[in-house]
Order: sequence, then C-alpha cells, then structure tokens
Amino acid sequence: MTGLETIPISRLRKMAGAGAQILECYRVLRKSDANVVGEVLRGHGEFFEWDHYPPGDVYDHDTHAQYYYHAHPPEGRAKKFGPEHGHFHTFLRPKGMPPKVKPAAVPDYKQPEGDNDALTHFVAIAMDRAGFPVRLFTTNRWVTGETWYEAKAVISMLDRFVVDLALPSWPVNVWITAMLRLFGPDIEVLLVERDRTIDDWQRRHPGENVYEDRALEITSIRDISVDAQIARVQEALKAATK
Repeated sequence: MTGLETIPISRLRKMAGAGAQILECYRVLRKSDANVVGEVLRGHGEFFEWDHYPPGDVYDHDTHAQYYYHAHPPEGRAKKFGPEHGHFHTFLRPKGMPPKVKPAAVPDYKQPEGDNDALTHFVAIAMDRAGFPVRLFTTNRWVTGETWYEAKAVISMLDRFVVDLALPSWPVNVWITAMLRLFGPDIEVLLVERDRTIDDWQRRHPGENVYEDRALEITSIRDISVDAQIARVQEALKAATK
C-alpha cells in the first residue's frame, strides 16, 4: 500500500473525513439490511453480466462525474485477479475538466463527435458478494471506450469526481465519491503504473495498437481494505500533529 508519511495534513484530514462518510453509509445501509451493490441493483430485476447498473449509468450534470456497476463472467478472471461479484467504473466527462487538460497524443486519436464524449476513466472498484470493496484496478482503453489521457492529467482531476445526487441512491453516491478521496494516493499510484504498463507492453509488442490489444485488459491492480486505510490515515495524522 501507499505510504502516507509525505501527504500534507490537509489532505489527510480530507481522507479521514471521507473514511467517516464511508462508515456512515455502511451504518445507514445496514439498518435496512442493505449494501452498496444491492442499492444499485435494486428494482432492476435479474442481474445480467455486462449490463450497466443502473441502466443509463449515474451522471451528475453539474460535476460531469459518471459511474456504473457491472460484472464480467467469472471464468478465468477470478483465478487471475481474485474473486469479485462485480465492479464500479468511475469517469469524468470533458465538461467537468479544466480547459488546459487535453487528450494524450496517441497515434490513433480521433476527435469524438460530441463535445462531452472524450471522457476519462479514473479507477474501477471491485466488490465482494457481501457488497464491500476488495480491490482497485485500472484498465486499458478498449475496456471502457474512454479517451486516453496521461496519468498526470487524470490525477489532476481526481478531486473533480463528485456525485452530488439523491438518486438513484444517495448512500451509494456519497460512498463512491468518498472512496476516491480515501484511496486517492493509491489511485494516483495505480494510474502511474497504468501508463508504465502501457509503455512496457508497447515496447514488447511493436507494431501493435496497445490501446486496443485485447490481450491487455487490467493495467494495474491492488487489494484494499476500508478499515485498514482509515487506520493508516489516523496513524499518519497522529504522527503529523505530534
């Protein structure tokens, strides 16, 4: 896991606040015998692999943050990356980005038709069958159909992922926003590792379009624990305030 010793105290406090929000979401959901995954699936009938939940995704028209939940067939994937029920994908669309941020100059870049279509993917959050997060991972471009932005640019926009909506589930919207705060330093490392993986793959596969290579799906991954991360933040805060 990422060391927190060098993180400014102001950011540590924001991370601690995010951790408290996550625990509060769990507390409220538990009172109704609910969980984060159950909330996004509620009311949509049978759960089908590959389908987006909720249908049409969750999109905040003020911040332009977006997310959805879905699952892949478990065959092969669980053995390679670890078991999961499914995962959330998190995005930001161009209207929520700073004007200075531009897509990476990749060889096959094509300007999207819509002025809000060149979205970036932050990270995916894998969930267990009890509805709790177990790992974070980044993906190759073809997986999400995103526009490619360099890690430095994506990292600069992490704080812009805010889903400030009551529907379809207020606890899930608070939870997923807070997850990107609590694990922000880890996500930054994953994004840097993502770009390194892409570069290494391209060197080993000259002549291939690395961004569309189906043999490269997951570009970086790590296991997580909300409770452990909260404890680490608290320890770092204590050390920083001595």
